Amino acid sequence: MLNQNSKIMVDSIKRLLRRGATTNLRKIVEKTHAADLSIVFRSLSVANQLQLLHMIRDTEKKGILFSELDEDTFSALSNELALEDIVEVLEQMPSDDVADLIGRLPEEKSDAILEKMRKEGSEEIEGLLKYDDDTAGGIMVTDFIALPQDLTANEAIKQIQTEYHDVEMPFYLYVVDEYGKLVGVSSLRQLVVVSPETTLKQFMTTDVFAVGTDVDQEEVAKLVARYDILAVPVVDESNRLEGIVTVDDVIDIFRQEATEDMLKMAGVGDEYVETQSIYRSTKTRLPWLLASCAGGIMALFIIGRFEGTLYRFAYLAAFIPVIMGMGGNIGTQSSTIVVRGLATGRLNVRDFWRVVSKELAIGLILGGFYAVLIGTVAQVQYTVQMLALTVGLAVIISMTVAALVGSGVPLLLARINIDPAVATGPFVTTSIDIISVYCYFILATTLLGI
Repeated sequence: MLNQNSKIMVDSIKRLLRRGATTNLRKIVEKTHAADLSIVFRSLSVANQLQLLHMIRDTEKKGILFSELDEDTFSALSNELALEDIVEVLEQMPSDDVADLIGRLPEEKSDAILEKMRKEGSEEIEGLLKYDDDTAGGIMVTDFIALPQDLTANEAIKQIQTEYHDVEMPFYLYVVDEYGKLVGVSSLRQLVVVSPETTLKQFMTTDVFAVGTDVDQEEVAKLVARYDILAVPVVDESNRLEGIVTVDDVIDIFRQEATEDMLKMAGVGDEYVETQSIYRSTKTRLPWLLASCAGGIMALFIIGRFEGTLYRFAYLAAFIPVIMGMGGNIGTQSSTIVVRGLATGRLNVRDFWRVVSKELAIGLILGGFYAVLIGTVAQVQYTVQMLALTVGLAVIISMTVAALVGSGVPLLLARINIDPAVATGPFVTTSIDIISVYCYFILATTLLGI
């Protein structure tokens, strides 16, 4: 959803495009950050996108714009651009961003772009493309500072000034041995405060947090968050330094993973809904809704089994929605908390009993509170003996079992290496509906003597 400032900017640019006010448009484009322009591009036709793109004179700004565009927008725009124009922009971008953009394009077009890129960085990009997109190797930057351990601080500073002055994010100085293997790390601050004749080996930190090229990007992000570091070195199987993952990429990872988890929990897949076609959206949601449909049919049979009871005591039906709803809500709350905790690393599958017992206790307490509230309403409304106790116990059971299922199932799936996000949404709410209805009617037939 657009915020107010973004909406005003989009409306203003659209209005100027309709009027053909090129001069005013050029001024706005030049003053607007590329990340903000990417929001505008989502609302424009490809022809208008091209018009705005050609108004940007700074190639580096075009690169930032490309990296901020969503997959479908960039793909459509690239189809209308000459190969030379695309290459000109990509050559000014960090290699990890280039690899990400090229990976979005059809194979034929990406091959043509790689062939046309004659600079040294093109080989690095081809190297990055061999890794999966969601691994440390796929998101790492190959532009970093790495120096031999026997260099003095003074020599290191001179080498950085001559060979590494254009490094994008010089957070750390990585120290390698004669074989290129990572042996230590130093901050740039450490480098400038030690004696000029001190060798890197003497003051570097040997306790380095590094990851392999095949480590999942989410694990890399958790490492950065846990130890408050600005970059993580990526090494191959022999501990040779291949690249680094920087904090700006980690922010993107958290945003991407959080979005995927929310979409999975809602049963709509792991892609942005607004970028899916009608066919793909329908295909993605169909299985989840079948699960809900099956659960509803099972609940229907359960209610049908007590049809005679409902016919004689119609007031029982009045409490079915609230009992099912309270259980479904607390089940969703518990599963969301657990899935989010697992995603951010705050929870671990080893915490199973601690997490489940805590959620179970919360479900019991909340169930008791709402049992009294809803039971009181039932007694006041219908003045039927034992009805308040029946409804109250049904609410307690529904909410307690919902907390148990909502917290336990994601942890169990995580333990067997299945994405816990798929355990939520329709699955949790449907199972709770079935259990709630069944327990409610069992209690009603028992306590009301039906």
